[in-house]
Amino acid sequence: MRVLGIDPGLTRCGVGVVEGDPGRPLSLVDVGVIRTSSDLDVPRRLVTIEKGIDAWLDEYAPDAVAIERIFARSDVSTIMGTVQAAGIAMVCGARRGIPVAQHTPSEVKAAVSGNGRADKDQVTGMVTRILRLDAPPKPADAADALAIAITHLWRGGGQTRVDTARGAAAPTAAAQRWAEALAASKAAGKSATRKRP
Repeated sequence: MRVLGIDPGLTRCGVGVVEGDPGRPLSLVDVGVIRTSSDLDVPRRLVTIEKGIDAWLDEYAPDAVAIERIFARSDVSTIMGTVQAAGIAMVCGARRGIPVAQHTPSEVKAAVSGNGRADKDQVTGMVTRILRLDAPPKPADAADALAIAITHLWRGGGQTRVDTARGAAAPTAAAQRWAEALAASKAAGKSATRKRP
C-alpha cells in the first residue's frame, strides 16, 4: 500500500509518500514541502498548494491520502490557513476517488513513537529509524508528513481495506435482500392465485 501523508500549512505544506504494509518494513518513496509566498493573496496560495498536491498525486499514484486533523488553537489567523490547506488536500484526493483519512497529532505521535505526548525531535527520530534513513528529513513539516503516512499505514490502512470491502459487498447484500423479497412476493402471488375459484 502506498500513502501520501500531508502536514497541511499555508506557508509550508509537508508531503511524504511511504510504501508498505502493517507488520512489514516500510520504505520512503519521496518527501518534500510545497511552499507558498506570503506576498500572494490567500486564494492564489491555495491554488499553489492544490497544484502541488495534484502533481504529487500524478507522480506517485497513492492508494490513500492521510492528513493531519486540525484542532483549534488560540491563534485563529494561523489555524485558518492550516484548515484551508487541509481542505484543499481533501478535495484533491476526493476528486480522484482516493480514500482520504485524518489522524490527530496525538494519534500520530503515539503510532510513531509509542508516546502521544512525544515532541517533534522524538517523532522525527523515530521516522528516521522506521524508514531506515541516513539523516532526519527536513524541514519538520516534511518529517511530520512522513509520520502521518506511517500512522495511516499502521493504523488506518487496515480499516480502509475493511471499509472498501464493506462498500464492495454492500450492493451484493442489497441485491440478495432484493432477490429474497422478490421471491417471497412471487410466492405470495402464486399462493393467492391458487386460492382463487
